[in-house]
Amino acid sequence: MPLPPALSADQRQAALEKAAAVRKQRAELKDRLKMGSVSLKELLDQGQRDEVVGKMKVLTVLESLPGLGKVKARRALDEVGISDTRRVQGLGEQQRRKLLEKLG
Repeated sequence: MPLPPALSADQRQAALEKAAAVRKQRAELKDRLKMGSVSLKELLDQGQRDEVVGKMKVLTVLESLPGLGKVKARRALDEVGISDTRRVQGLGEQQRRKLLEKLG
């Protein structure tokens, strides 16, 4: 197994701060999705432009929707034919369309 790159203390601290900022941004986005201030379509569109959103798992995004829990989110992905591990930026156009039709 390869070893992680050797980082200086400053580089390590910068990486930790960047990771914390990304986690915070994703949490805020999931909260906005829960409250309804952002629609699923808007989030999927943003995922094509924004790397932070694009690297979110689709399952996690669906679980943040009001009225969808873990079971219903997995069931929706299975019915549409999307893997549980698929990320937002990895969705094809047909997959996005089917997902929006299913949940719209």
